[in-house]
Amino acid sequence: MAKSKPKNWIVGRWLIESMEQWDRNFIDEEVRGYFEFDAKDSGDFQFGYAQGQIDYRLGERDGKPAVEFTWDGHDEMDPAQGRGWMVLDGDELSGRLFVHFGDDSGIVLKREPEKKPRKRK
Repeated sequence: MAKSKPKNWIVGRWLIESMEQWDRNFIDEEVRGYFEFDAKDSGDFQFGYAQGQIDYRLGERDGKPAVEFTWDGHDEMDPAQGRGWMVLDGDELSGRLFVHFGDDSGIVLKREPEKKPRKRK
């Protein structure tokens, strides 16, 4: 019997590794593209000129841990909304991001490495 993931498996910052529709330069235009999930089923993201708040729910897709979300924010200073889903496979989240009445793109995320504390002299 497979172990289920604890509820907080998603919590933390995930860096955008790739997107079908946009290249690395665009993804990281203003900041390193990311999604961040908190323990209260919400979070935020930013890539290119798009940024927003997310409302997520955990579940499964094809027997793998998954997250589905809606988002509300801005794209190039214009109001924008959308939805998306991602599946955890190993150390990656992969799925699809949708902009309401706009683009959609495949997306791959990797958890941001934890920063090691600095040693004091």
